[in-house]
Amino acid sequence: MKTRSEILASGFGGQGVVRLGQVLGEAAVKQGYRVTMLKSHGTEMRGGYVRSQVVISKEPIDSPMVEFPDLFVALSLAAYRAFKHLVKEGRILYDPAFVVEIDQGLGCIQTPVPAKNVSVENFGRPVFANTIMLGVIADVMKTLDPEIILQSILQIIPKYHEENKKAFEIGYALLGNNR
Repeated sequence: MKTRSEILASGFGGQGVVRLGQVLGEAAVKQGYRVTMLKSHGTEMRGGYVRSQVVISKEPIDSPMVEFPDLFVALSLAAYRAFKHLVKEGRILYDPAFVVEIDQGLGCIQTPVPAKNVSVENFGRPVFANTIMLGVIADVMKTLDPEIILQSILQIIPKYHEENKKAFEIGYALLGNNR
């Protein structure tokens, strides 16, 4: 592993963007990494702009800012457009329910993750889309132990443990051979 992993997640309020960052940060701390997390959001509670930046490292972290994300989770078209240019050698995970225009000229891997639709299909509502996305992240990232990510989800999200466990497992298996 390189000395520093950067994860950027962005979308709009109510999608669990901040929770996603909290879960990844907690899982990293449990595995002995140094972690920083920054969050920013608009003044609206739901529907406004939200961003979460997580830096994970075995070494001291000199800056908490994500400059060149190894992983960018785009949960809105506005977020995708705002941050896609930062991903040089990393990967973009995007939800095609929200990100409907993809820049084919980027040099990174771009993977559609239909988290919202899969959540609605399996649970009747989109609320578990962020947990599905965490499962996909655990599958593609390889830095963090998936079991510890799941433990962190169940610790940080106080209710719906069975649904969140199932959503994580669905996400972890979602890409299959399309990694």
